[in-house]
Amino acid sequence: MDYIKSDYKYSTETGTIIGIAMEVHRILGRGFAEIVYKDALSYELTAKNMLFEREKEFVVNYKSIILPHKFYADFVVYDKIILKIKSKKGIVEEHVAQVINYLAISGCKVGLILNFGEHSLVCKRLVL
Repeated sequence: MDYIKSDYKYSTETGTIIGIAMEVHRILGRGFAEIVYKDALSYELTAKNMLFEREKEFVVNYKSIILPHKFYADFVVYDKIILKIKSKKGIVEEHVAQVINYLAISGCKVGLILNFGEHSLVCKRLVL
């Protein structure tokens, strides 16, 4: 299924990811903690032989130093797409700002916020 316009950056990959997330939401529904959806996504990404890292660690460079605190992306798929998993009512600006920062630090160009907290999966696509 094609869930993303074909002229978007990484449209095939993001369309596949969104399709997987929709299946997870269809089976589990809403109301679980984020960790449950992450576990289900890990299962599905592995089953489909997709290259991904869960809780991938990134350092934050500031001027000429690396800050002591790191950030952990929920998922990085194909070394180029960041996934932020939420289970809340709505996607808010704080989630968007966080993913934009993750994109800047990681060097990835596309981020997806996947929110399982609504009646239907809500997805927001961000591009740097």
